[in-house]
Amino acid sequence: MKTTEEGVQPIVKQEVSRSQLWYAAIKPPMYTVAVIPVSFGTALAYRETGEFHLASYIVFLLSAICIIAWLNLSNDVFDAETGVDVNKAHSVVNLTGNASLVFAISNIFLLLGLGGVFLINLWLGDWTVLGLIVLCCFLGYTYQGPPFRLGYVGLGEIICFITFGPLAIEAAYYSQGKAFSASSLIASSLIGLSTAIILFCSHFHQVKDDLAAGKKSPIVRLGTATGARVLTVAVVVFYVLCVILVLLRILPYTSLMVLLSIPTAWKLVSHVKAYHAQPEKVQNSKFLAVNFHFLSGLLLSVSLILHN
Repeated sequence: MKTTEEGVQPIVKQEVSRSQLWYAAIKPPMYTVAVIPVSFGTALAYRETGEFHLASYIVFLLSAICIIAWLNLSNDVFDAETGVDVNKAHSVVNLTGNASLVFAISNIFLLLGLGGVFLINLWLGDWTVLGLIVLCCFLGYTYQGPPFRLGYVGLGEIICFITFGPLAIEAAYYSQGKAFSASSLIASSLIGLSTAIILFCSHFHQVKDDLAAGKKSPIVRLGTATGARVLTVAVVVFYVLCVILVLLRILPYTSLMVLLSIPTAWKLVSHVKAYHAQPEKVQNSKFLAVNFHFLSGLLLSVSLILHN
């Protein structure tokens, strides 16, 4: 197979059914990026304050899922405007041919999500959580939305780290204990990092389309080979940071059970290292990253509950 000038092999077109395209467009596994921050923040609050309000947790979880749906659908619309998704068969806009409808549905999900958060604020009697989530939504909009489009200059991973790490987790923590915690703010960096890794991995297979649309993702800037090495370093940093936080007693010793997720991390980095320049093989790396994010986040959350 011939490679392009950038050393990246073109994607081999394969026949897929419309149902498969819709599954890829909806991306069910990606909604774990809503589940983990809310669960981790809630578990942190339970460990440190002893507070757990099931209704708040469930409403927050459903609200977060709605907000992720808004983010995914609206990003499809914004990407359609720039042409970066012209070859993306599983774009919701490309599947429906109706960007206005997709945008309207995305905004309905946003309103539902914010409505749930509004309800939590009524229960709490203040508006702190709503303020944090509105800030999350604004930062999420700046990723692809005009006139910002910060993802096109390579800032997406930073936005992802902040929104799904400190902001979302502190909001979940506050929704339970009606307080903030310095230790939870530090621990939130773990989830922020693992979530940013998912976005980082989503760029490997679309270098050609990103270049054509003028999108300077980290992989466009670094190249796929260097990107694969950066990914390995990021995963190693994640586990080293976990151990350090346990040694500093910011996380309990039970949090070392996160090391059980190392096989999923190894599968991710070895896959990207082997196929970083082959789009048709590396394109599933973001789902391997989702597996790593979900299992590591789940183990961390469970470890906090077990410690109590």
